[in-house]
Amino acid sequence: MGSDLRVRVARGMSGKFYKWNETETIAGDSLSKNDDDMLEELKKIRALLEPKPAPPAPKGPWAEFMDFISKYKVLGLAVAFIIATYLGLLVLALVKDFIMPLIGLILNPLGLGDLNKAQTTFHTQVFSYGDFLLALITFIIVALIVFLIVKATKNWGME
Repeated sequence: MGSDLRVRVARGMSGKFYKWNETETIAGDSLSKNDDDMLEELKKIRALLEPKPAPPAPKGPWAEFMDFISKYKVLGLAVAFIIATYLGLLVLALVKDFIMPLIGLILNPLGLGDLNKAQTTFHTQVFSYGDFLLALITFIIVALIVFLIVKATKNWGME
């Protein structure tokens, strides 16, 4: 039968092919030209796989502050917070001055009247549910707007 010699072929980064077999051992100083090429390719691969050194830390308070802002996107968060605050105030005004009176007009035949000041008394305790209704409707509208914004940004491929 034939010999039990298995030959392996590998392709290096430069596109060259290298052959070696499992039965032969090459001594350290007696490497051929192909073996030197293979070692060079392995050194290149090792250099590419080594982690890059961390960038130096910024020096000075201003540089640290700017690094903090750029790294954690604090400026974008601050802008989003300010916009959300005024969006909430805008929706609150919409609900308080427009939607609640419309609901009050619809429910006026039931005797509820002005829903902003709606309240009931039970054993000398006053329960003002008008403010709760105002907050609840405002929350639902703000949540709907935030949902629509998130859905639109996902459709546009933004994160």
